[in-house]
Amino acid sequence: MLDCGPGWCEASLVLESRHLQHTGVVHAGAQATIADHTAGAAAITLVPAGYHVLTAEFKLNLLRPARGESLWSRAEVLKPGKNIMVVESEVYSVDGDKRVLVSKLTATLAVIAPK
Repeated sequence: MLDCGPGWCEASLVLESRHLQHTGVVHAGAQATIADHTAGAAAITLVPAGYHVLTAEFKLNLLRPARGESLWSRAEVLKPGKNIMVVESEVYSVDGDKRVLVSKLTATLAVIAPK
């Protein structure tokens, strides 16, 4: 995690060979993980103390092959709610000063009350 505030979060992942598939591009699972992680972190900034969030569903659009030194993700809550939130994450591949949008995730998160 790099930074967060009410309803948003940014995170990055330095890419290693274990994040790549056999063709040399970043595996969709790595992109999905950082996007989901960032979405959950954005959502939790809007729930009361002691509450948690759990991803109930997400859709990941892979827009182009991801290559580079790292991934950078930013998530923003589109619809906060007492029981359900909708969050969108964008994932960029970073190579030097170049940042390219490679995938977008839309997630539905359940808000879980403390026991």
